[in-house]
Amino acid sequence: MSLPVPVVWSEDCLRHDPAGEVWLGLREPGTEIPARALVLRDALVAAGAPVTAARQHDDTVLRRVHDPALLDHLASVWADWEAAGLPAEYGRDRVVPYVFPTSGMVAGLPLRTPPAVHGRAGLYCYDTMTLVGPGSWAAIRGAADAAQTAADLVSSGSPVAYALCRPPGHHATRSAYGGSCYLNNAAVAAEALRVAGAARVAVLDIDAHHGNGTQMIFWDRADVWYGSLHVDPGAGWFPHYAGYPDERGTGPGAGFTRNVPLLPGTGDDGWLAALGELCAEAAGYAPDAVVVSLGLDAAAADPESPLRVTEAAYRAAGQRVAALGPAVLVQEGGYDLGSLGAYAVATLEGAASP
Repeated sequence: MSLPVPVVWSEDCLRHDPAGEVWLGLREPGTEIPARALVLRDALVAAGAPVTAARQHDDTVLRRVHDPALLDHLASVWADWEAAGLPAEYGRDRVVPYVFPTSGMVAGLPLRTPPAVHGRAGLYCYDTMTLVGPGSWAAIRGAADAAQTAADLVSSGSPVAYALCRPPGHHATRSAYGGSCYLNNAAVAAEALRVAGAARVAVLDIDAHHGNGTQMIFWDRADVWYGSLHVDPGAGWFPHYAGYPDERGTGPGAGFTRNVPLLPGTGDDGWLAALGELCAEAAGYAPDAVVVSLGLDAAAADPESPLRVTEAAYRAAGQRVAALGPAVLVQEGGYDLGSLGAYAVATLEGAASP
């Protein structure tokens, strides 16, 4: 039986090779690798899903979501790093920040842009895990184009479309990147839906980690509702500083953010109960379209989270979120190569039969 959900794909998503991450001071192999995208694509093709090539877009939507300075930085930082001799002369083969202009450091001073590329890297990146290499920008743009193309399909009448985005995006804020995310693909999809005429968009984030970037981007807006279920950051999980229940938005966006943190070890019942809370609140918002930050890292075998969710629960999640309205599913996390494809297929099967 064919899977009637278009899979939007850009070959450029394979060009990003972070070559590991620096975590707690040591460089490690990392799990956000190109093979993730191939496993997902191949499993969905085998299930009969049609593949649609991502269409290139201009920067209009990206610049509504992100500070243009962040876009300019990501587009040029590798070339600047290389021109400074950091790979050839110092063996620094990826862009890794080492100093960050936190409020504790620069409080009360003008925020400057350092001329040295190794100094300004920390102006735009908030952790040491999110490395940039020679093919990164092409992949970052390819992922954003995939998200926007999927939104275009839904705006044109498709009930559901899936953007196979890599690198992921929901940790990227308006002006900074981190958490293996560079541009916020889910926010790009939501903004593209708004531009195309959707008056209200609901973003449901079912990644195992809180989407602090998406929350921040829509924090003070009433036209995009954001809801997330995720492992409790208070239990020691990334992003540590965001994702708590009392974060509800501000100004016009007050009440349009909802977080449901979960205890480590939560399985299907608790996870689906939390999703039910979010879906009920989102339904009350009466969205014209839905964006799903589809993290598959709540899977029981995933190395990056302590949640224990099965394929069956992801299939049910696909049904529930697609029942809310026309839906764009945007790939986020998911790192266990052995189970990743099956979880994606299960979710899209559910979304195809809400």
